Amino acid sequence: MRLFVAVYPPPEALDDIVAQTRRLRIGAAADAGINVRLAARSNLHVTVAFLGEVPDDRLPAVAEALSRAVALWHHPPVRRRRSAERRPAPVERVGEPQCARQRAPRLQFGGGGRFGRGRFTVLWVGLLGEVDALRRLAATVRRELRRSKVPFDVRPLRPHLTLARPGDRLDRDSLDEDLRTLDGYLGPSWPATELVLVRSHLGPRPTYDRLATWPL
Repeated sequence: MRLFVAVYPPPEALDDIVAQTRRLRIGAAADAGINVRLAARSNLHVTVAFLGEVPDDRLPAVAEALSRAVALWHHPPVRRRRSAERRPAPVERVGEPQCARQRAPRLQFGGGGRFGRGRFTVLWVGLLGEVDALRRLAATVRRELRRSKVPFDVRPLRPHLTLARPGDRLDRDSLDEDLRTLDGYLGPSWPATELVLVRSHLGPRPTYDRLATWPL
């Protein structure tokens, strides 16, 4: 099964970015019947970690890794100061001092960019707000996946939300104009309240199944 880990925006944030997308040239192209592959509203998400194809029998290991990651996110261990006289003892995972519970990171959409070229072009909107907190969450998730020997994409996290995959079906000038418009866009602030394990089904109209969630 093809898996990824994500956070999903709430309805008010989705309403705003969907309305903004419709005002872009790529939205006008979609309304005119051009297949620019706008992302379905129900599929809009921010990827935290991409696992790719995972054997079915490894699903429990993935879920256990994410459970540990969320527990560590809620109560990260206290980092002890190094002493000049002696090296500190190894940090224990069980029974170690804990920090106060962290709250869900607050994010908002703003700015944008594109990945790829030609028929592989992807248009996306960026993330603002407590992005550093989201990066720490992603680092914790990836560390626990590695601990469970679950493979994942190790490329650095570039927080974004994919709006469309127009490929070469929209001219470059139109895409450049959309990027200029997105540069001035700022959506409503929203909390990332859940971490979600998702199974994706590829195809002309991909679908996603939410397999499990953990509150943040």
